[in-house]
Amino acid sequence: MKLSKIFLPIIILLLSVSNNLAQDWPQYLGPYRNSTSDQKGILRSWPDGGPEVLWTAGIGIGYGGPVIKDGKVYLLDRDDEVGDKMRCFDLQSGEELWKFEYDAPGSVMFPGSRSVPNVNGNYIYSCGPYGDLYCIDINSRKPVWNRNIWTDFGGEEIPRWAITQCPLIYGELLIVASQAPGAGVVAYNKITGELHWKTPVLGPVGYVSPSLLKVAGEDHVVMITAARGGRGEPLSGGRVVGIDPLQGEILWDYSNWQCPIPAPSAFDAGEGKVLIIGGYQAGAAMIEVKKDSEGNFSVSEIFKTVEFGSHTKPPLFYDGYFYAHYRTNERRDGMVCMSIDGEIMWKTKNNPDFNKGSMILADDLILSTDGGKFLYLIEPDPAEFKPLSKSELLVAEIDPDNPRASRYGTQNWAPIALSEGRLLIRDKDRLMCVKVAE
Repeated sequence: MKLSKIFLPIIILLLSVSNNLAQDWPQYLGPYRNSTSDQKGILRSWPDGGPEVLWTAGIGIGYGGPVIKDGKVYLLDRDDEVGDKMRCFDLQSGEELWKFEYDAPGSVMFPGSRSVPNVNGNYIYSCGPYGDLYCIDINSRKPVWNRNIWTDFGGEEIPRWAITQCPLIYGELLIVASQAPGAGVVAYNKITGELHWKTPVLGPVGYVSPSLLKVAGEDHVVMITAARGGRGEPLSGGRVVGIDPLQGEILWDYSNWQCPIPAPSAFDAGEGKVLIIGGYQAGAAMIEVKKDSEGNFSVSEIFKTVEFGSHTKPPLFYDGYFYAHYRTNERRDGMVCMSIDGEIMWKTKNNPDFNKGSMILADDLILSTDGGKFLYLIEPDPAEFKPLSKSELLVAEIDPDNPRASRYGTQNWAPIALSEGRLLIRDKDRLMCVKVAE
Protein backbone atom coordinates (compact mmCIF):
# COMPACT_ATOMS: atom_id res chain seq x y z
CA MET A 1 0.00 0.00 0.00
CA LYS A 2 2.77 2.40 0.88
CA LEU A 3 4.60 1.64 -2.38
CA SER A 4 1.39 2.31 -4.34
CA LYS A 5 1.05 5.68 -2.67
CA ILE A 6 4.64 6.50 -3.54
CA PHE A 7 4.53 5.43 -7.17
CA LEU A 8 1.02 6.56 -8.09
CA PRO A 9 1.97 10.26 -8.57
CA ILE A 10 4.96 9.19 -10.68
CA ILE A 11 2.77 6.97 -12.85
CA ILE A 12 0.26 9.77 -13.31
CA LEU A 13 3.06 12.18 -14.26
CA LEU A 14 4.52 9.73 -16.78
CA LEU A 15 1.10 9.13 -18.33
CA SER A 16 0.56 12.88 -18.55
CA VAL A 17 3.89 13.41 -20.30
CA SER A 18 3.18 10.50 -22.65
CA ASN A 19 -0.24 11.91 -23.54
CA ASN A 20 1.26 15.32 -24.25
CA LEU A 21 3.85 13.82 -26.57
CA ALA A 22 1.30 11.65 -28.38
CA GLN A 23 -1.37 14.28 -28.95
CA ASP A 24 -2.74 14.00 -32.47
CA TRP A 25 -3.08 16.79 -35.00
CA PRO A 26 -6.29 15.52 -36.63
CA GLN A 27 -7.60 18.54 -38.53
CA TYR A 28 -6.87 21.97 -39.98
CA LEU A 29 -5.01 24.05 -37.36
CA GLY A 30 -4.75 21.14 -34.95
CA PRO A 31 -6.77 19.54 -32.14
CA TYR A 32 -8.49 22.78 -31.13
CA ARG A 33 -8.58 24.26 -34.66
CA ASN A 34 -6.61 27.28 -33.43
CA SER A 35 -2.94 26.33 -34.16
CA THR A 36 -2.32 25.43 -30.49
CA SER A 37 -0.82 22.18 -29.19
CA ASP A 38 -0.48 20.67 -25.71
CA GLN A 39 2.93 19.31 -26.70
CA LYS A 40 5.57 19.75 -23.96
CA GLY A 41 9.33 19.51 -24.04
CA ILE A 42 9.81 21.76 -27.06
CA LEU A 43 13.52 22.35 -27.62
CA ARG A 44 14.48 25.87 -26.48
CA SER A 45 17.31 26.16 -29.00
CA TRP A 46 18.65 24.37 -32.06
CA PRO A 47 22.21 23.46 -33.05
CA ASP A 48 23.96 25.44 -35.78
CA GLY A 49 22.75 22.97 -38.40
CA GLY A 50 19.15 23.37 -37.27
CA PRO A 51 16.78 20.79 -35.79
CA GLU A 52 17.17 17.20 -36.90
CA VAL A 53 15.33 16.28 -40.10
CA LEU A 54 14.07 12.74 -39.45
CA TRP A 55 12.74 12.00 -42.94
CA THR A 56 11.43 13.51 -46.15
CA ALA A 57 8.93 12.23 -48.72
CA GLY A 58 8.37 13.37 -52.28
CA ILE A 59 5.01 15.01 -52.98
CA GLY A 60 3.40 17.16 -55.67
CA ILE A 61 3.24 20.94 -55.60
CA GLY A 62 0.54 22.60 -53.56
CA TYR A 63 -0.62 24.35 -50.43
CA GLY A 64 -2.50 21.62 -48.54
CA GLY A 65 -1.08 20.61 -45.17
CA PRO A 66 -0.91 17.24 -43.35
CA VAL A 67 -2.84 15.82 -40.39
CA ILE A 68 -1.65 13.22 -37.87
CA LYS A 69 -3.50 10.49 -35.95
CA ASP A 70 -2.24 7.39 -34.15
CA GLY A 71 1.23 7.62 -35.63
CA LYS A 72 -0.01 8.04 -39.21
CA VAL A 73 0.36 11.14 -41.41
CA TYR A 74 -2.33 11.92 -43.99
CA LEU A 75 -1.99 14.39 -46.84
CA LEU A 76 -4.29 15.19 -49.76
CA ASP A 77 -1.78 15.37 -52.60
CA ARG A 78 -2.51 16.27 -56.22
CA ASP A 79 -1.45 15.80 -59.82
CA ASP A 80 -3.33 18.41 -61.86
CA GLU A 81 -3.25 16.22 -64.98
CA VAL A 82 -4.93 13.30 -63.17
CA GLY A 83 -6.61 14.33 -59.93
CA ASP A 84 -6.35 14.08 -56.16
CA LYS A 85 -4.75 11.38 -54.03
CA MET A 86 -5.03 10.75 -50.33
CA ARG A 87 -1.64 9.54 -49.08
CA CYS A 88 -0.79 7.92 -45.75
CA PHE A 89 2.73 7.87 -44.28
CA ASP A 90 4.22 6.36 -41.15
CA LEU A 91 5.08 9.18 -38.74
CA GLN A 92 8.21 7.45 -37.42
CA SER A 93 9.83 6.36 -40.69
CA GLY A 94 8.16 8.38 -43.46
CA GLU A 95 7.31 5.16 -45.32
CA GLU A 96 4.24 5.54 -47.55
CA LEU A 97 1.71 3.00 -46.27
CA TRP A 98 -1.10 3.48 -48.78
CA LYS A 99 -2.81 5.91 -51.11
CA PHE A 100 -6.24 6.38 -52.67
CA GLU A 101 -6.62 8.28 -55.94
CA TYR A 102 -9.55 9.59 -57.95
CA ASP A 103 -9.94 11.47 -61.21
CA ALA A 104 -10.30 15.24 -60.92
CA PRO A 105 -8.08 16.80 -63.59
CA GLY A 106 -7.70 20.54 -64.01
CA SER A 107 -5.52 23.47 -63.10
CA VAL A 108 -5.94 27.01 -61.88
CA MET A 109 -3.52 29.85 -61.16
CA PHE A 110 -1.19 28.71 -58.36
CA PRO A 111 -1.85 25.00 -59.09
CA GLY A 112 -1.77 22.02 -56.78
CA SER A 113 -3.45 20.86 -53.58
CA ARG A 114 -5.41 23.28 -51.42
CA SER A 115 -7.01 21.86 -48.29
CA VAL A 116 -6.23 20.03 -45.05
CA PRO A 117 -8.11 16.75 -44.32
CA ASN A 118 -9.89 15.80 -41.11
CA VAL A 119 -9.32 12.34 -39.60
CA ASN A 120 -12.07 11.29 -37.21
CA GLY A 121 -12.52 7.78 -35.81
CA ASN A 122 -11.91 5.26 -38.59
CA TYR A 123 -12.48 7.76 -41.37
CA ILE A 124 -10.61 10.54 -43.09
CA TYR A 125 -12.46 13.34 -44.85
CA SER A 126 -11.06 15.61 -47.53
CA CYS A 127 -12.22 18.13 -50.10
CA GLY A 128 -10.27 18.58 -53.31
CA PRO A 129 -9.89 21.82 -55.29
CA TYR A 130 -12.68 20.78 -57.67
CA GLY A 131 -15.16 20.20 -54.86
CA ASP A 132 -14.77 16.43 -54.46
CA LEU A 133 -15.67 15.62 -50.85
CA TYR A 134 -14.60 12.11 -49.84
CA CYS A 135 -15.02 9.94 -46.76
CA ILE A 136 -12.38 7.19 -46.82
CA ASP A 137 -12.13 4.25 -44.40
CA ILE A 138 -8.55 4.33 -43.07
CA ASN A 139 -8.62 0.57 -42.43
CA SER A 140 -10.02 -0.69 -45.74
CA ARG A 141 -8.49 2.31 -47.55
CA LYS A 142 -11.59 2.55 -49.70
CA PRO A 143 -14.15 5.35 -50.09
CA VAL A 144 -17.31 5.10 -48.00
CA TRP A 145 -19.08 7.95 -49.77
CA ASN A 146 -18.34 11.00 -51.86
CA ARG A 147 -20.15 14.15 -52.95
CA ASN A 148 -19.25 17.27 -54.90
CA ILE A 149 -19.93 20.38 -52.85
CA TRP A 150 -19.73 22.59 -55.95
CA THR A 151 -21.60 20.86 -58.77
CA ASP A 152 -24.20 19.25 -56.46
CA PHE A 153 -25.48 22.75 -55.67
CA GLY A 154 -25.42 24.23 -59.16
CA GLY A 155 -21.78 25.29 -59.42
CA GLU A 156 -20.39 25.45 -62.94
CA GLU A 157 -17.15 27.34 -63.63
CA ILE A 158 -14.74 26.61 -60.81
CA PRO A 159 -13.79 29.60 -58.57
CA ARG A 160 -10.69 31.52 -59.64
CA TRP A 161 -8.37 29.85 -57.11
CA ALA A 162 -10.42 26.66 -56.81
CA ILE A 163 -12.11 25.32 -53.69
CA THR A 164 -10.18 25.40 -50.42
CA GLN A 165 -12.41 23.74 -47.84
CA CYS A 166 -10.95 22.12 -44.74
CA PRO A 167 -13.76 19.91 -43.33
CA LEU A 168 -15.12 20.59 -39.84
CA ILE A 169 -16.52 17.68 -37.81
CA TYR A 170 -19.24 18.48 -35.27
CA GLY A 171 -20.67 15.42 -33.53
CA GLU A 172 -22.21 13.31 -36.29
CA LEU A 173 -21.95 16.05 -38.89
CA LEU A 174 -19.33 17.09 -41.42
CA ILE A 175 -19.57 20.82 -42.23
CA VAL A 176 -18.09 22.67 -45.20
CA ALA A 177 -18.88 25.80 -47.20
CA SER A 178 -20.22 25.00 -50.67
CA GLN A 179 -20.68 28.63 -51.78
CA ALA A 180 -22.27 27.34 -55.00
CA PRO A 181 -25.40 29.04 -56.39
CA GLY A 182 -27.69 26.70 -54.43
CA ALA A 183 -26.07 26.67 -50.97
CA GLY A 184 -23.85 28.57 -48.56
CA VAL A 185 -22.66 26.30 -45.76
CA VAL A 186 -23.74 22.64 -45.83
CA ALA A 187 -23.70 19.75 -43.34
CA TYR A 188 -23.64 16.03 -44.11
CA ASN A 189 -24.01 12.97 -41.92
CA LYS A 190 -20.36 12.03 -41.54
CA ILE A 191 -21.03 8.27 -41.81
CA THR A 192 -23.62 8.14 -44.61
CA GLY A 193 -22.97 11.34 -46.55
CA GLU A 194 -26.66 12.26 -46.39
CA LEU A 195 -27.28 16.02 -46.58
CA HIS A 196 -28.47 17.15 -43.15
CA TRP A 197 -28.87 20.90 -43.68
CA LYS A 198 -27.81 23.75 -45.91
CA THR A 199 -28.00 27.51 -45.57
CA PRO A 200 -29.08 29.86 -48.33
CA VAL A 201 -26.31 31.48 -50.34
CA LEU A 202 -24.49 33.85 -47.97
CA GLY A 203 -22.44 35.90 -50.45
CA PRO A 204 -19.83 35.71 -53.20
CA VAL A 205 -17.32 32.86 -53.24
CA GLY A 206 -14.33 33.13 -50.91
CA TYR A 207 -11.74 30.70 -49.57
CA VAL A 208 -12.70 30.49 -45.90
CA SER A 209 -13.43 27.23 -44.07
CA PRO A 210 -16.12 27.36 -41.35
CA SER A 211 -14.91 27.55 -37.75
CA LEU A 212 -16.58 26.50 -34.49
CA LEU A 213 -16.79 29.18 -31.80
CA LYS A 214 -18.31 29.40 -28.34
CA VAL A 215 -20.89 32.19 -28.07
CA ALA A 216 -22.97 32.75 -24.90
CA GLY A 217 -22.03 29.24 -23.83
CA GLU A 218 -23.26 27.77 -27.11
CA ASP A 219 -21.45 26.32 -30.11
CA HIS A 220 -21.83 28.38 -33.29
CA VAL A 221 -20.43 27.66 -36.71
CA VAL A 222 -19.02 30.95 -37.99
CA MET A 223 -18.59 31.63 -41.69
CA ILE A 224 -17.00 34.62 -43.47
CA THR A 225 -18.06 35.46 -47.02
CA ALA A 226 -16.45 37.64 -49.65
CA ALA A 227 -17.38 41.18 -50.57
CA ARG A 228 -18.28 42.24 -54.10
CA GLY A 229 -16.21 44.82 -55.90
CA GLY A 230 -12.52 45.61 -55.71
CA ARG A 231 -10.06 46.56 -58.45
CA GLY A 232 -11.11 50.17 -58.09
CA GLU A 233 -14.77 49.42 -57.38
CA PRO A 234 -16.32 49.99 -53.94
CA LEU A 235 -16.68 46.87 -51.80
CA SER A 236 -20.05 45.68 -50.51
CA GLY A 237 -21.88 42.57 -49.40
CA GLY A 238 -19.28 40.95 -47.13
CA ARG A 239 -20.74 39.07 -44.16
CA VAL A 240 -19.81 37.16 -41.03
CA VAL A 241 -22.61 34.88 -39.85
CA GLY A 242 -23.20 32.62 -36.87
CA ILE A 243 -24.98 29.35 -37.63
CA ASP A 244 -26.65 26.72 -35.42
CA PRO A 245 -24.39 23.69 -36.02
CA LEU A 246 -27.22 21.16 -35.64
CA GLN A 247 -29.95 22.79 -37.72
CA GLY A 248 -28.22 25.28 -40.01
CA GLU A 249 -30.28 28.25 -38.79
CA ILE A 250 -28.54 31.62 -39.14
CA LEU A 251 -28.42 33.11 -35.64
CA TRP A 252 -26.62 36.41 -36.17
CA ASP A 253 -25.10 38.47 -38.94
CA TYR A 254 -22.31 41.09 -39.09
CA SER A 255 -22.06 43.04 -42.34
CA ASN A 256 -19.35 45.64 -41.70
CA TRP A 257 -16.59 43.39 -43.08
CA GLN A 258 -15.48 43.90 -46.66
CA CYS A 259 -12.72 41.61 -47.92
CA PRO A 260 -12.89 40.70 -51.63
CA ILE A 261 -10.83 37.49 -51.26
CA PRO A 262 -11.11 36.22 -47.67
CA ALA A 263 -9.15 33.12 -46.58
CA PRO A 264 -8.54 33.04 -42.76
CA SER A 265 -11.32 31.52 -40.65
CA ALA A 266 -12.96 33.43 -37.80
CA PHE A 267 -11.08 33.18 -34.48
CA ASP A 268 -12.59 32.62 -31.02
CA ALA A 269 -11.15 35.37 -28.79
CA GLY A 270 -13.17 34.26 -25.74
CA GLU A 271 -16.22 35.62 -23.88
CA GLY A 272 -18.28 35.94 -27.05
CA LYS A 273 -15.62 37.90 -28.91
CA VAL A 274 -14.80 36.98 -32.50
CA LEU A 275 -11.73 38.22 -34.38
CA ILE A 276 -11.96 38.42 -38.16
CA ILE A 277 -8.83 39.11 -40.20
CA GLY A 278 -7.95 39.27 -43.88
CA GLY A 279 -5.73 40.63 -46.59
CA TYR A 280 -6.45 43.11 -49.41
CA GLN A 281 -6.52 46.03 -46.96
CA ALA A 282 -9.32 44.45 -44.92
CA GLY A 283 -7.21 44.28 -41.76
CA ALA A 284 -9.02 43.10 -38.64
CA ALA A 285 -12.33 43.52 -36.86
CA MET A 286 -13.21 42.45 -33.33
CA ILE A 287 -16.90 41.85 -32.71
CA GLU A 288 -18.84 40.69 -29.67
CA VAL A 289 -21.92 38.47 -29.84
CA LYS A 290 -24.43 38.45 -26.97
CA LYS A 291 -27.66 36.59 -26.27
CA ASP A 292 -30.58 38.36 -24.56
CA SER A 293 -33.17 36.93 -22.20
CA GLU A 294 -35.50 36.11 -25.09
CA GLY A 295 -32.88 34.04 -26.86
CA ASN A 296 -32.02 36.57 -29.56
CA PHE A 297 -28.42 37.36 -30.55
CA SER A 298 -26.94 40.79 -31.15
CA VAL A 299 -23.57 41.82 -32.59
CA SER A 300 -21.52 44.87 -31.63
CA GLU A 301 -18.26 46.01 -33.19
CA ILE A 302 -15.48 46.59 -30.65
CA PHE A 303 -12.82 47.87 -33.05
CA LYS A 304 -11.50 47.74 -36.60
CA THR A 305 -7.93 48.28 -37.78
CA VAL A 306 -5.94 47.96 -40.99
CA GLU A 307 -2.71 47.60 -38.97
CA PHE A 308 -3.28 43.92 -38.19
CA GLY A 309 -4.41 41.16 -40.53
CA SER A 310 -3.41 38.06 -42.45
CA HIS A 311 -3.63 36.93 -46.04
CA THR A 312 -4.10 33.18 -45.56
CA LYS A 313 -4.44 31.99 -41.93
CA PRO A 314 -5.98 32.91 -38.56
CA PRO A 315 -3.70 34.34 -35.84
CA LEU A 316 -2.21 32.75 -32.75
CA PHE A 317 -3.48 33.96 -29.37
CA TYR A 318 -1.29 33.84 -26.27
CA ASP A 319 -1.61 35.56 -22.91
CA GLY A 320 -3.88 38.32 -24.22
CA TYR A 321 -2.02 39.01 -27.48
CA PHE A 322 -2.46 37.98 -31.11
CA TYR A 323 0.37 37.09 -33.50
CA ALA A 324 -0.08 36.92 -37.27
CA HIS A 325 1.80 37.01 -40.56
CA TYR A 326 0.69 40.24 -42.21
CA ARG A 327 2.36 40.07 -45.58
CA THR A 328 -0.27 40.75 -48.26
CA ASN A 329 -0.36 42.12 -51.80
CA GLU A 330 -0.49 45.63 -50.35
CA ARG A 331 1.44 45.41 -47.07
CA ARG A 332 4.86 44.23 -45.91
CA ASP A 333 4.34 44.20 -42.14
CA GLY A 334 5.92 40.79 -41.48
CA MET A 335 4.94 39.24 -38.15
CA VAL A 336 2.71 41.54 -36.12
CA CYS A 337 1.69 41.45 -32.46
CA MET A 338 -1.60 43.04 -31.35
CA SER A 339 -3.28 43.21 -27.95
CA ILE A 340 -6.81 41.94 -27.50
CA ASP A 341 -7.86 45.60 -27.34
CA GLY A 342 -6.45 46.35 -30.79
CA GLU A 343 -3.19 48.04 -29.81
CA ILE A 344 -0.32 47.22 -32.18
CA MET A 345 2.70 46.20 -30.11
CA TRP A 346 5.30 45.59 -32.83
CA LYS A 347 5.91 44.60 -36.46
CA THR A 348 8.93 42.88 -37.94
CA LYS A 349 8.20 44.24 -41.44
CA ASN A 350 10.93 42.73 -43.64
CA ASN A 351 13.45 42.18 -40.84
CA PRO A 352 12.69 39.34 -40.80
CA ASP A 353 9.99 38.94 -43.41
CA PHE A 354 7.09 36.56 -42.79
CA ASN A 355 5.19 35.93 -46.01
CA LYS A 356 2.09 33.77 -45.47
CA GLY A 357 3.88 31.06 -43.53
CA SER A 358 2.37 28.89 -40.81
CA MET A 359 2.58 28.98 -36.99
CA ILE A 360 1.96 26.65 -34.06
CA LEU A 361 1.91 27.60 -30.37
CA ALA A 362 3.30 24.85 -28.12
CA ASP A 363 4.91 24.83 -24.68
CA ASP A 364 4.84 28.66 -24.54
CA LEU A 365 6.78 28.94 -27.81
CA ILE A 366 5.93 29.65 -31.43
CA LEU A 367 7.12 27.40 -34.23
CA SER A 368 6.80 29.34 -37.47
CA THR A 369 7.71 29.00 -41.11
CA ASP A 370 8.26 32.28 -42.93
CA GLY A 371 6.59 31.30 -46.20
CA GLY A 372 10.01 30.97 -47.83
CA LYS A 373 13.12 29.13 -46.65
CA PHE A 374 13.19 29.37 -42.85
CA LEU A 375 11.73 27.70 -39.79
CA TYR A 376 11.78 29.91 -36.66
CA LEU A 377 11.57 29.23 -32.94
CA ILE A 378 10.09 32.32 -31.26
CA GLU A 379 9.30 33.31 -27.69
CA PRO A 380 5.98 35.17 -27.75
CA ASP A 381 6.46 38.56 -26.10
CA PRO A 382 4.37 41.70 -26.60
CA ALA A 383 7.39 43.88 -25.81
CA GLU A 384 9.46 42.78 -28.81
CA PHE A 385 10.03 40.11 -31.45
CA LYS A 386 12.13 37.41 -29.75
CA PRO A 387 13.55 34.77 -32.10
CA LEU A 388 15.42 32.01 -30.28
CA SER A 389 16.59 29.99 -33.30
CA LYS A 390 16.10 29.75 -37.04
CA SER A 391 17.05 27.21 -39.67
CA GLU A 392 17.04 27.22 -43.45
CA LEU A 393 15.16 23.99 -44.08
CA LEU A 394 12.83 24.61 -47.01
CA VAL A 395 13.48 24.56 -50.72
CA ALA A 396 12.70 28.00 -52.06
CA GLU A 397 13.13 27.80 -55.81
CA ILE A 398 10.97 30.16 -57.84
CA ASP A 399 9.06 28.54 -60.71
CA PRO A 400 10.47 30.05 -63.93
CA ASP A 401 7.27 29.09 -65.80
CA ASN A 402 5.12 31.19 -63.48
CA PRO A 403 5.25 34.83 -64.65
CA ARG A 404 3.91 36.00 -61.29
CA ALA A 405 6.40 34.00 -59.21
CA SER A 406 8.80 36.88 -58.73
CA ARG A 407 5.98 38.90 -57.19
CA TYR A 408 4.60 36.22 -54.87
CA GLY A 409 7.85 34.53 -53.93
CA THR A 410 8.35 30.89 -53.07
CA GLN A 411 4.85 30.20 -51.71
CA ASN A 412 5.73 27.67 -49.02
CA TRP A 413 2.42 28.55 -47.42
CA ALA A 414 1.03 25.17 -46.30
CA PRO A 415 -0.21 24.73 -42.71
CA ILE A 416 2.22 22.77 -40.51
CA ALA A 417 1.35 19.97 -38.05
CA LEU A 418 2.81 18.75 -34.74
CA SER A 419 2.60 15.41 -32.93
CA GLU A 420 4.94 13.27 -30.80
CA GLY A 421 7.57 16.01 -30.86
CA ARG A 422 7.66 15.91 -34.66
CA LEU A 423 6.86 18.88 -36.86
CA LEU A 424 5.51 18.19 -40.35
CA ILE A 425 6.31 20.84 -42.97
CA ARG A 426 5.97 20.84 -46.74
CA ASP A 427 7.60 22.86 -49.46
CA LYS A 428 7.07 22.61 -53.20
CA ASP A 429 7.99 18.95 -53.61
CA ARG A 430 8.75 17.51 -50.16
CA LEU A 431 6.96 16.58 -46.97
CA MET A 432 9.48 16.92 -44.15
CA CYS A 433 9.47 15.58 -40.58
CA VAL A 434 11.56 17.61 -38.10
CA LYS A 435 12.35 16.80 -34.48
CA VAL A 436 11.39 19.81 -32.33
CA ALA A 437 10.91 18.27 -28.86
CA GLU A 438 12.81 16.01 -26.48
